[in-house]
Amino acid sequence: MKPSVIATFAALTFALPAMAQDAGDPVKGQKEFNKCKACHMVKAPDGTDVVKGGKTGPNLYGVVGRKAGTEEGFKYSDALIKLGEAGEVWTVEDLEHYITDPNSYVEEKVGDKTLKTKMTFKLAKNQADVIAFLAANSPAP
Repeated sequence: MKPSVIATFAALTFALPAMAQDAGDPVKGQKEFNKCKACHMVKAPDGTDVVKGGKTGPNLYGVVGRKAGTEEGFKYSDALIKLGEAGEVWTVEDLEHYITDPNSYVEEKVGDKTLKTKMTFKLAKNQADVIAFLAANSPAP
């Protein structure tokens, strides 16, 4: 093998496990979601409870791919409404940043320091796992 091929192979060998780790583990994420269920539930459209939880926050079933601030039946803060009006559709990456620091995320995206979300909890670790769990419960439309 040529040296450049060896270097590329070595780089991929070490990078793939890290990329897989960055993707998160939905099984670990479901366990980690216990921190979230005080405020949020994950309930399928047919009424099946994936995770029974609170109603302080919106139902997070189908959140990946959903326009921000649009879950029917939930009264969102002005911050999330503005985020949705700005065109925010929740991606895995955006949700991971949002749950780390909701108000900073909205400020960065919308550019308004006065807007505050209702979400006061900040998830300090295992965000990728939680988002992987939510992604697994966000079937494509």
